[in-house]
Amino acid sequence: MTTSADYGYADYQDLAADLPFRRLPDLADRRLGAGVLAANDELFAERENLLLPTPARFQPHTFGPKGQLMDGWETRRRRGAGTDRPHPDAEDHDWVLVRLGLPGVIHGVVVDTAHFRGNHPQRISVEAVELPGTPGPEELLAPTTRWQQIVAPGAVRGHAANAFEVTERRRFTHLRLKQYPDGGIARLRVHGESRPDQAWLAALGTFDLAALEHGGSVEDASDRFFSPPVNLILPGRSREMGEGWENRRRRDGGHDWVRLRLAGRAVVRAVEIDTANYVGNAAGWAAVLGFDASGGGDPADPADGGWFELVPRTLLQPDTLHRFLVPAAAGARAASHARLDVFPDGGVARLRLHGSLVGPAPEPLA
Repeated sequence: MTTSADYGYADYQDLAADLPFRRLPDLADRRLGAGVLAANDELFAERENLLLPTPARFQPHTFGPKGQLMDGWETRRRRGAGTDRPHPDAEDHDWVLVRLGLPGVIHGVVVDTAHFRGNHPQRISVEAVELPGTPGPEELLAPTTRWQQIVAPGAVRGHAANAFEVTERRRFTHLRLKQYPDGGIARLRVHGESRPDQAWLAALGTFDLAALEHGGSVEDASDRFFSPPVNLILPGRSREMGEGWENRRRRDGGHDWVRLRLAGRAVVRAVEIDTANYVGNAAGWAAVLGFDASGGGDPADPADGGWFELVPRTLLQPDTLHRFLVPAAAGARAASHARLDVFPDGGVARLRLHGSLVGPAPEPLA
């Protein structure tokens, strides 16, 4: 979560800080394959900056041929139709097309105008569409493409994270962000639930059931102090400690945990626990449990005894990829959820749960 401390300016306002959708992954994360396909204008600052995973930075008095170099997307000043109408019309706007890294159900959008103060837009709106394959700008902008507005035109503040909740619970693949009439936006975040192509998953057969790109998600965790638990299910290996899940040091005799919803009801056959880049702060021991909620049980209820063991409590080594075959008895049981327990605390970079679906993908969250 971005705060004023990230930007070094006390007047930065995070207007989305307490909204529940901020805990959902960013479907427009560049690391997940998202991209900015086109924009009608990017004279002052490039459109690609919108999806950079890092907070926007500002260096005073760094000028190029077109003015101050800004870490965001910034368009030229719009003008009216002529001498008698110098101001742009109310509906005049600039636009940018975004391909989501993960198609999914969007719960909220954050339009971050960090460091854009007198040059931020007055309003924004967001439209979305679901299209198969990998359409380009021509197909997205074709008259036959049916865009749906998911964020109505609304005011935004400068140098702030502006939040917009989305109530439409459909799957989308692409967005069109509009800013009225012009201006600069530093970052775009699109929080929601991944909904991959089910035909693709069926063709794969065996895959990582916890992976964000396959529809897995983090439901809850005991601690998010140093880094978010969603990092556990991101693609690829982590490159540094900040790209895994690390909790604070426990002083109460308990242990830390992460609860996951799998891509669907499935059988888990193999587990990977990677402590890459955690040396003196890796988790000491770990266990992995499964839970089948298809019978009406509640994995969030501590009193529910439906959890069963996939990997028993096992000693972990620092900075190491651990691989475990699930015992035959546990491997024959289907699970809709999984839980990683670490003892007593510590960092884990990635968790992989390899197996096959035996049921449909879960319904979107309410």
